[in-house]
Amino acid sequence: MLSRRHLLTLAGVGLLAAGCGPDRRPTLARIRANKTVRVGVANEEPFGYLDSYGNLAGESPEVARAVLKGLGVDTLEAVQRPFGQLIDGLLAGRFDIITAAMAITPGRCERVAFSRPDFVAPTAFLVREGNPEGLRSFADVLRAGVPIAVLDASVEAETARAAGIPGTQIKTYNSPAQLYQAVFQADTPVGALSDISLRHTISRHASSPLEVTLGLPPAGRAVSQPAGAFAFRPADTDLRDAFNAGLTALQASGDWLRIVAPFGVTGANQPPVDLTAARLCQSG
Repeated sequence: MLSRRHLLTLAGVGLLAAGCGPDRRPTLARIRANKTVRVGVANEEPFGYLDSYGNLAGESPEVARAVLKGLGVDTLEAVQRPFGQLIDGLLAGRFDIITAAMAITPGRCERVAFSRPDFVAPTAFLVREGNPEGLRSFADVLRAGVPIAVLDASVEAETARAAGIPGTQIKTYNSPAQLYQAVFQADTPVGALSDISLRHTISRHASSPLEVTLGLPPAGRAVSQPAGAFAFRPADTDLRDAFNAGLTALQASGDWLRIVAPFGVTGANQPPVDLTAARLCQSG
């Protein structure tokens, strides 16, 4: 027979074990109580990255920081993953929000819940000065039969495939810096990414022999430009809805533009009020 002391000891162990178990609270309630949220970034400047001191920086984290402060969340903890692994990391519970300027696409909408658009930005090409190959659209790349550099799992990779460019011509990289080097070293004559990202990247190379083209045609999309947003687990609609309310207010107040301006984002990138994630999820 177990003594009273043994019973109390076992009960204490049980309470400790219970305390160490997974937190079953809804995500919004948990992050409000802890005043902390984990966010996923892909080390893509200027959207979401760790600076030289290891601090979380970028357009998306700064916007998220402002919105979440209104929800009582003071601290953002960064979890860095390659862009193509962000959705899997979110769904596995490694972090609670993707703050990586992820474009809203129908395929991604099947896996995550997107916020309203944070910004809109056209895709552009990174090419040699003077654009000697005359590449101004994905159709031009297909006709020229040349390789194209894109980020792994990016909307540009999807667009390239949709344009009929064979997989053997599509070269994938994990960061804008790697994409830049591929074009700089002539491994490929062209790289595709948002014009914001490409212009930021090329600004870091004062004497670069490369240039950024004008924004590309919409290539069959139902909307004229890709839109970046924040992504949440499908079960976290209360968090997504609370975040949306804060983001909408931030954009309407003018504070959004003040926050994003240091990262090369302008008023031209502010999404129309009536552009919704639902509409973008249905566009192709």
